[in-house]
Amino acid sequence: MKTTKLVLLFSGLLLMAFTTDHQPFVEEQVDANWEPCSNTNNTFQHGEKLTYKIYYNWNFVWLAAGEVTFKVFDEGAQYHYQAKGETYDSYEWFYVVKDEYDSWVDRNSLMPNYSERSVNEGDYHIFEKISFNQANRKMTVWRADKRGAAETKTEHPVQDCVHDVLSSLYNLRNIDFANQQVGYTVPFRVFMDKEEFPLKMKYLGKDRKKVHGMGRYNTLKFQPSVIAGNVFKDDAKMTVWVSDDQNRIPVLIESPVSVGSVKMVLKEYWGLKYDFTAKN
Repeated sequence: MKTTKLVLLFSGLLLMAFTTDHQPFVEEQVDANWEPCSNTNNTFQHGEKLTYKIYYNWNFVWLAAGEVTFKVFDEGAQYHYQAKGETYDSYEWFYVVKDEYDSWVDRNSLMPNYSERSVNEGDYHIFEKISFNQANRKMTVWRADKRGAAETKTEHPVQDCVHDVLSSLYNLRNIDFANQQVGYTVPFRVFMDKEEFPLKMKYLGKDRKKVHGMGRYNTLKFQPSVIAGNVFKDDAKMTVWVSDDQNRIPVLIESPVSVGSVKMVLKEYWGLKYDFTAKN
């Protein structure tokens, strides 16, 4: 499975999180009553913009590789999420990336209706559109080498309500993990690369985390499952630190990947819905 890298590394929303450290065993407490087909937005607003700096560790050297910027647009009946990622010029001798993801979700349920992605990574290029028919559990996918080129259309059944990579990130931000016990786990499903993947987000507790160049934050710590492929190993252990305030924005993500390790650090933020009280 060819999996895109720069934007996908974050989401991981999703999906959210990465770590190179060994994680202590935390027993899962899966919420069997969690409603996967509906959620309410209490964390973000129109105009929110988050920029993350990406570092890649290769042979014990951390290299500043690029940036990813996430934006939210309120379009009435829908929210429009956008993520753009690209490598720095100084890194392009090694690998060139320029990706864009867009997702349109229902305002009331936060479930995706439609998504697009334009991927340019080295010699790999793809433009993809997905129509999410949540009621009939059917995904329609159009693919081309680039935007405007001839497209191929396929249809794919899914088992349950599903997210795209980007919508899953914003959906998870609206789950109240802070009032749950350590080990509380929420299952969710993501559709990408013409497949449906069952994933989980596990809560590891509260943590006062120092983020290089940004200070200290009161955070909620998570370990999501990952989609194994050419980016993540089968046994990859990701970790995400999310602000312990009403905004619930990821501030640090770390993870081993198939070669080396990666971390993503919050660089700048604008238009938050609430005061950023997690930073201290």
